[in-house]
Amino acid sequence: MLTLIIRSVIIYFLVLIVFRLMGKRQLGQMQPFELVLTLILADIATIPMTEMSVPLLHGIVPLLTLLIIHYLLTLFSMFFPKFSSFLSGKPVIVIDQNGLNYKNIKSLNMTIDDIFEALRSAGCFNIEDVLYAIMETNGKISVMTKAETPEQNIFPLVIISEGKIKEDNVSHLKTSKQTILDFIKSKNYSLKKIIILTLDKNGKMYIQYSNKNPKTFQTNIKEKV
Repeated sequence: MLTLIIRSVIIYFLVLIVFRLMGKRQLGQMQPFELVLTLILADIATIPMTEMSVPLLHGIVPLLTLLIIHYLLTLFSMFFPKFSSFLSGKPVIVIDQNGLNYKNIKSLNMTIDDIFEALRSAGCFNIEDVLYAIMETNGKISVMTKAETPEQNIFPLVIISEGKIKEDNVSHLKTSKQTILDFIKSKNYSLKKIIILTLDKNGKMYIQYSNKNPKTFQTNIKEKV
């Protein structure tokens, strides 16, 4: 009995350490690969705790292996945006200024009822109040409601995030990636040190640079109509 208690305590604290090292996301905020790892961790942890015939090391090694896998996948996702898109998918606009985007909804294998349920969960009960709704990669929906003034209805695109250009979002602009690079170079910014760069349909650019206060610029770069 004492051995069983000791094994349980060891596994408990090991799993606790693994989850702490994986980050502080809640279950509903996890990316698909993180959720898969979490489910596997739960199964692996119970085996050496309940099966005395299984060596404790047979529980510790898989747990540490999964932690390393999680670290490598996260690292690859940071440096290779295409790998990140393959692993976690991309946010999908399900409602825009033209209403429900039925094609995008079907690409997510969702029904209209699913979208309305997600809207209600986000606190929005009237679709007429929705300007944009985006299905995030973690399965949650983000909703932007219509504002009282047109200026408040602007939805900025993320063009650069953590030093990486969002190719898909650049394709929505009336310009090329090189124009963006030339602009930030003219402001003496390095691409790799830009934490976030957003651009709205009026050409207003927001830049948060490493170790500097954010700045806003008015540009001639616009979205496609």
